Amino acid sequence: MKNSKLLLCDCLKSQSIDAQGLETATGLKCSNVYSELCRSEVTIAEDAIREGNAIIACQQERHLFEELADDQETEVAGFIDLRDRAGWSDDSRSPTAKMAALLAEAAVPDPGTKIVDVESSGTCLILGDPDAALSAADHLADILSISVLLEPNADLPPTDDRRFDIVQGRIKAATGALGQFKLSFDALQERIPGGRGGFGWTAPRSGGRTECDIIIDLRKTPPLFPAAEKREGYLRVDPGNREAYAKVLLEASQLVGTFEKPIYVRLDETLCAHSRAQKTGCTRCLDLCPTGALTPAGDHIAVDEMICAGCGNCSAVCPTGAITHDAPSVSHTFNRLQTLAETWRKLSDEPPHLLVHDAGFGAEIIRMSARYGKGLPADVIPLEMTALASFGHAEALGALGCGFGSVTLLVSPETEKDGLPFQADLANAIAGDGIVALIEPGEPDQLETALYAERSAAKPENSILPLGTRRQVTRLSAKALRPDENVLSLPENAPYGTVELNVDSCTLCLSCVSLCPSGALKENPDKPQLRFQEDACVQCGICTKICPESALALTPRLNLGDDALTPKVLKEEEPFSCVECGKPFGVRSTVERLTEKLAGKHSMFQNNDAARLIQMCDDCRVNSVYHSENNPFAAGERPRVRTTDDYISKRRDH
Repeated sequence: MKNSKLLLCDCLKSQSIDAQGLETATGLKCSNVYSELCRSEVTIAEDAIREGNAIIACQQERHLFEELADDQETEVAGFIDLRDRAGWSDDSRSPTAKMAALLAEAAVPDPGTKIVDVESSGTCLILGDPDAALSAADHLADILSISVLLEPNADLPPTDDRRFDIVQGRIKAATGALGQFKLSFDALQERIPGGRGGFGWTAPRSGGRTECDIIIDLRKTPPLFPAAEKREGYLRVDPGNREAYAKVLLEASQLVGTFEKPIYVRLDETLCAHSRAQKTGCTRCLDLCPTGALTPAGDHIAVDEMICAGCGNCSAVCPTGAITHDAPSVSHTFNRLQTLAETWRKLSDEPPHLLVHDAGFGAEIIRMSARYGKGLPADVIPLEMTALASFGHAEALGALGCGFGSVTLLVSPETEKDGLPFQADLANAIAGDGIVALIEPGEPDQLETALYAERSAAKPENSILPLGTRRQVTRLSAKALRPDENVLSLPENAPYGTVELNVDSCTLCLSCVSLCPSGALKENPDKPQLRFQEDACVQCGICTKICPESALALTPRLNLGDDALTPKVLKEEEPFSCVECGKPFGVRSTVERLTEKLAGKHSMFQNNDAARLIQMCDDCRVNSVYHSENNPFAAGERPRVRTTDDYISKRRDH
């Protein structure tokens, strides 16, 4: 928005706008405050658009201003809604600080979204009862390449439409999304087109496979995919709902060509704590993915980018940052929060409150409240998120650490809700009860009731700069919000905590160290020692599953002390000195225990020389075995293998 000019309109004097205050707080050049830019003063808007770099503070008449720009073969630099989100409110307090914050946040550069092209040639499979499926095929046959799949022995009405294929069978499996569906069938029968009278069918066959770009599912049976409404190219509707049925047919007719599919998440496999040595650890993202886009892939998870709907659940719960939302990125969200809070503080000493909402239901209910109800309070700043479920405990704590007094998530009917309650509970366990809340209003007055009620407010000693990973921001925020606390208790399954070691059971085998995916458990190369660094522990549980002695247990908590940042010794023992060279190796108690159990009691360690091998370092053990009487290396050279040439040569000699 550099060198841009903001066109301000009070919409028939229905709101109060302080142009000078906005310009001072944001550095953005502001126009005079007009009253009817979309009608009687439209020539002023035309002139500003013609000059270029015009930002219009109105979303309601966006279409009109874009038409004006098209007529002049130019573009509007941007639009921002100050009226519905700040200006229209029954709150008597000045909205200037809030408007300034919204303007500054809108100026934060959008990093954009990575995309991949998806090709659809229009091959379409229609599933359903004969009447509904054939009717849909009749409407779409001239636009798409149609195949109709009916149940075996379906009562097929008389039809001789050759524009589409008809088959019978049952779907065994289905995968993919728009442009990439793959299906397999059982009892598949194809229609025999020739002959007089009703059509005949080929013999049923199993194992049939096909591919298509679009699936229209008109059946009353369960959908083919989890979270079916999020599967692009899979259109499911009850044919009895004529309006929805017509909408689906229209949508299907448009799914031909090249489409841009956003890449919603970014995966770093090296950070994933899902599994090690076939021992399953963290499954947080797998448990919450609604579409099945995430699957185990050895030690890490894999993402099917074509299936991912970008709900953001995985990013909110990932303890290591292996998978993060990238449309937009987590760092961009933190940057927006910092900008909002920092700009607010230029004009107000009171802490603002954050309202996080989606671009659909949430934005609409805010607009309805502004026009017909009380509107948002002057100290409630709305933040629109493309994926509401991606706003987890770290983002909420980051907002509180920046200076927001509370965080409220406006949950819509389309929001993936499974992970949000735990994220709110975790944030409240760290920040204080009641600071982070979830609301699910059905209408504007319910939204207003929640926002105008008295609420708890966080009061950090100093605001933070939310930089770094989500774990780092969480820790920084917690220290600012709870400066007098050292250790915070957290709910079960929290991604922060410590491990408790049963010292008597531990043998220092260090199997836990070798498999710890985050490096929280460490060894000391110089002595038998197990060390632990608490801030690195993600509570994946792999160590508890791999420990042969069941000596480890997890305890969720957040240690804000500096001792959490450095390794501490959980157990150490004296090393055993080699009986040959005196070099320290192994663990004394382990070597002595093995000697006691094996010497003279095991067939391989019957004599003293063999028993001494247990008490030798690796080098001395190899040297001792090599010089022993039963040395397997002392057998000499192996005889050469007799070949066919040797046999023939011997016959010639005779």
